[in-house]
Amino acid sequence: MENLDIFGFRALWSPYYALALILITVFYFLVIGRWRNRFQESGKVSTKQKSIFVSAVLLLYVTKGSPLDLLGHIIFSAHMTQMALLYLVVPILLIKGIPDWLWKAILSLPVVKHVFSFLTKPIIALIVFNGIFSFYHIPLIFDFVKTDAVYHSIITTAIFVASFAMWWPLLNTLPGWIQLNGIKKLGYIFADGVLLTPACALIIFADTPLYATYSDPQMWVNAMQLCVPGDMMANLSLTGPEMFNTLPLVDDQQLGGVLMKIIQEIVYGTVLGMLFFQWVRSEKEKEELEAAGGYNPEPVK
Repeated sequence: MENLDIFGFRALWSPYYALALILITVFYFLVIGRWRNRFQESGKVSTKQKSIFVSAVLLLYVTKGSPLDLLGHIIFSAHMTQMALLYLVVPILLIKGIPDWLWKAILSLPVVKHVFSFLTKPIIALIVFNGIFSFYHIPLIFDFVKTDAVYHSIITTAIFVASFAMWWPLLNTLPGWIQLNGIKKLGYIFADGVLLTPACALIIFADTPLYATYSDPQMWVNAMQLCVPGDMMANLSLTGPEMFNTLPLVDDQQLGGVLMKIIQEIVYGTVLGMLFFQWVRSEKEKEELEAAGGYNPEPVK
């Protein structure tokens, strides 16, 4: 099996992408620090929230800038792991890592506000995210997108934005925006899991290779050009993904579907656990206020 080092430093570690993420992180700390007073209702950001944001940036780099990104073009199971982390974990960290007063400033921009208001309606958010994700993994569409840099950028960006919209009603704490409560949160996560299942099932139970960009040598080489610089590709003699992956194509494909589903269940289970403990804590606080005579629930109309 060949070593990934043959693709060179730029393909493996994406230095320009790393630099962009570093600049974004510096800008974040300037906004929440030195420039904080320029924003209405701004407040001090906790160390925990800063750490969550930095974790999101690091995970962004791991999924799109580290060797995992290159490996995702070679091995389908690596691609699905990349998808799961990028769309199911990173948005959660960014939503929680950016303070409400900064989200308010971002979402008050005219175009952003109207588009995001529509996309974050719970039913719309579920349909759009799962629809685009499933649409993307239809073999004919997947192979076309994987060999065209422009379409690949458009659809992966669309899925990323849709993933934000999907998590927003569940996790945001911004006044004036839709926030699901109680049993609705459980139903929302359950529906999300159900809607993502068909795409995973298609991949898991297929008994033949679905994607030419992971099975056809020429299609695979074309797809590799999305992440490997042209001058480097010209100097390589590539015969196909089997140079780097000893796992049979169908087994690797099925493993990818299984990994996606497992990571999804872990993430959704973790979020449910967090929401449950938040509910328990809020109920306990209400009981303490009632005992002290300081909690007056609104009368039922």
